[in-house]
Amino acid sequence: MSRVVWFVLRWGLKLLPLLLVAAFLHFYLPGHDIVRIVGTEVNRMDRPARSAAEQDGLSLGTVTRDVRFINTVRPGGHAAVYRNEDTDWGFPWYFKFDSGNLQAEAQDLISTKETPKWVVVTHYGWRIEILSMFPNAVDIDLVEGPEATVVPWFSIIFLTLLALGLFLLWRAWRRFLERLAFDERFDNASHSAGQVWRWLKANGRESKRKLLGRP
Repeated sequence: MSRVVWFVLRWGLKLLPLLLVAAFLHFYLPGHDIVRIVGTEVNRMDRPARSAAEQDGLSLGTVTRDVRFINTVRPGGHAAVYRNEDTDWGFPWYFKFDSGNLQAEAQDLISTKETPKWVVVTHYGWRIEILSMFPNAVDIDLVEGPEATVVPWFSIIFLTLLALGLFLLWRAWRRFLERLAFDERFDNASHSAGQVWRWLKANGRESKRKLLGRP
């Protein structure tokens, strides 16, 4: 049993950074939901003060503000509620300044169950009821029906570029380690040519090109 626990802990610690990165990306990358808008409202909520100026004179360090909400229903009948707030110039960089316009669009697209209008809501964030967390809607587009296909082009391009960047960094780091190992191994002139070429043969053609100065 101890071996199983140790195995789980070992791999859990190794995978934890990847899981955290995946959760971070899943939270902030845009998601797309096909829903039917059933209403909009404005609620008064508290949030932590973002600056010392806001905290001045506030005993609890919170700011009360009005938050717009868009109430929707998924094709299966489950409710989905989105907040509608500007992101301005801050993180995440959606540069959303039109929450008022988006609220008007949502109100114009309200429909009933008998005559539905299906829309795709682009958003980021999670819905966590116990924490009163709502995903933030950043765009609304009318679609033909609940079976419409939405291709997340932004996420695909972003993740592809991210994977490419990580691969290039890994390649650069690997080459640095190979060059470091090569310098440490052969900086002594006492090594014979046979030893050098045996090492190069065991470590691939890249090391040979590096030694010969070939591109």
